[in-house]
Amino acid sequence: MRSLLLSVCVIVLMGCASIGGEPPLDLLGNSAAVGTGVKTIVITPQTRHVNVTGGEIIDFRVGEKAFAWHFFVATTVSAFDLKRVAPPGMLDHSVIAYVAPDPRYCCRNGSDRGR
Repeated sequence: MRSLLLSVCVIVLMGCASIGGEPPLDLLGNSAAVGTGVKTIVITPQTRHVNVTGGEIIDFRVGEKAFAWHFFVATTVSAFDLKRVAPPGMLDHSVIAYVAPDPRYCCRNGSDRGR
């Protein structure tokens, strides 16, 4: 009986650990057409992070290749690895996108997240 209880506890704890993982892809925004971005960010082998604002469409250049991303993210998302959303093989290292809150939905009454 004791080992059954222990097994159940381990399974529950493993499930809870996965809750704090990376956000699902559908909360990170959408791909966009290259050339529609409000700015272009060049990613080099030395690039470790980029700063963007929620709601922006950004063109990314990686060598001779390019992709664009619409940072229409959930309010709970403040950072994620661009490698998760870049086309396969585009990035050979992690580049963290730090996403500032979308000004259309935040900053009411002096707060920085609209809460």
